[in-house]
Amino acid sequence: MLPMRDEHVTTLSAMESDSLALAVDVGGTKMAACLVQSDGRLIGSQTIPTADGSAEDVWQPLATLVREIAARADRPLLGVGVGTAGPLDLAGGTVSPVNIAGWREFPLARRLAEVLPGVPVRMAGDGICAAVGEHWRGAAREVDDVIVLVVSTGVGGGIIQRGRLVTGRTGNAGHIGHTVVDLGGDPCPCGGRGCVEALASGPSMVSYAVRNGWVGSSAVELADAARAGDKVANQAFERAGHAVAAGIISASALCDLTAAVIGGGVSHAADLLFPPLKRALEEHGKLGFLRDIEISTAALGSSAGLVGAGALVFEPERYPSAARLVHV
Repeated sequence: MLPMRDEHVTTLSAMESDSLALAVDVGGTKMAACLVQSDGRLIGSQTIPTADGSAEDVWQPLATLVREIAARADRPLLGVGVGTAGPLDLAGGTVSPVNIAGWREFPLARRLAEVLPGVPVRMAGDGICAAVGEHWRGAAREVDDVIVLVVSTGVGGGIIQRGRLVTGRTGNAGHIGHTVVDLGGDPCPCGGRGCVEALASGPSMVSYAVRNGWVGSSAVELADAARAGDKVANQAFERAGHAVAAGIISASALCDLTAAVIGGGVSHAADLLFPPLKRALEEHGKLGFLRDIEISTAALGSSAGLVGAGALVFEPERYPSAARLVHV
């Protein structure tokens, strides 16, 4: 069982509890939007593919989607919450997602504020929003000091400390996927080398296995092969589990965390990932305060980012997400 929180959950005002948030989730392959109630329930979630091309080519389908979702609201919109692939700059309200080539310092917060004049916009990284979602209404709901990881086509995450989101100077704190766990490791999509993402993301695991003789093309196939006893496929999960554990131990040593929650597509293979992960935690977590880190799977699945984006609106003090609110 995860450690319980020491403080009471913030009580929403009557106006806030009777309002809606509009949540947006921006990813390299797809974008989603929906309405969110104050209890975290999602209404009318809709997904579109992320367009290729120029900044406007990417933006216009999202703007249309946001207008359509907003038109369905039967109660006041308290704000717009955005979880986006990064990196991002909260002070300027801009995003430069690694996997969206058309957006470099794209003023996403301002453009959304122009679509919905007078409605405040709050923004955070997509991994951070997933972490917030799990803390607000998911597997980490009763935990004060926790890191939530999203292990999928990339590796992201967010840190909750003393019951509140840690954002950092630019809003990119908790980005565990780009902590370095192997100084001589594989190149990472970020341009660095030996990051957690370079060893533990789905594509990285597949790439490693293919280089070592495995024949296949997806993380799902890799998991099936590992369960069937394929040696190389199992080595890929062993390697990924060690990398994730190293990231968790490093974050926990710096921030004195008590738990880690793991979500994302790769977490669906927890039967393969968790055994080497837990062995590595025992191997590297020798200090007393690192010996009892609780590991669990996420509860909200692919909805975590949208739920977290809603939480940015409903509970901005617990989940600070911007240097300033953006209005038009």
